[in-house]
Amino acid sequence: MNANTFKTYVLLAGLGGLLIVGGQILAPGGNGALIGLVIGLIFVGGSYWFSDKIAVKAARAQPVTEQEAPDLYRMVRELTAAAHMPMPRLYVTPDMQPNAFATGRNENHAAVAVTQGIMQILSPDELRGVLAHELSHVRNKDILIGSVAAAIAMGITFSARMVMWGAMFGGMGGRDDEGSNPLGLLAMAILAPLAAGLLQMALSRSREFEADLTGASLAGNGEPLARALEKMQIATKKVPMRVNPAQASMYIVNPLSGRKVAFARLFTTHPPTEERIRRLRAWHP
Repeated sequence: MNANTFKTYVLLAGLGGLLIVGGQILAPGGNGALIGLVIGLIFVGGSYWFSDKIAVKAARAQPVTEQEAPDLYRMVRELTAAAHMPMPRLYVTPDMQPNAFATGRNENHAAVAVTQGIMQILSPDELRGVLAHELSHVRNKDILIGSVAAAIAMGITFSARMVMWGAMFGGMGGRDDEGSNPLGLLAMAILAPLAAGLLQMALSRSREFEADLTGASLAGNGEPLARALEKMQIATKKVPMRVNPAQASMYIVNPLSGRKVAFARLFTTHPPTEERIRRLRAWHP
């Protein structure tokens, strides 16, 4: 079993266990654990099977045909043929910030999305380098754990906010103060988003270095991707993009660079771009 696949199963199992424990805490002595188990099964299954759809919808990405983007299809077809991979579904998002991401649970259910901005600012060989990077995430089986982790982080953040509002307006399930733990609810509401950010940070940094070098090998040259990263690093600070912080780790460069986001440091899921560029320029076929 691939290491990233194993990590995904551990992540999903941990999430299920967390929901069971959370259900028991919120409804002690009742059916809280059972409710948590049911919610866990639904959430775990949804995170695995629909993580790509969640990511595409969150990015407002639209499918693009070969007639609409012939150069994009040509590049991806050439790269997938060289890597002996199936052709992924291709999407374009309306964002003007230059960026891209890959998602899906395996090579046969993969999708690659690029922004409108990246197709305008990068030269063809630079865009090809970016696509090789994203396809390397697919080839390295990174996209399963990355997509699932992003879906889970979004779920944790949403649940924490619901808990916070529930605690503010009378507690959970209509119960009185008896048996409730306001401090515990407040801690969950505050710490869950932080945990989600830390989860993303832990999952994505090493994967980006590996995908950079694998992509350079696939493209045959690391310089175009290095130049693309330089351009995108500058552009992301000038052109903000509205992205759920839980989804930020999926993109090739941090899309939050141009935004003021609460706990921004915790959502810094990418290694330093300068270090990525240095490694790419030091790489030789």
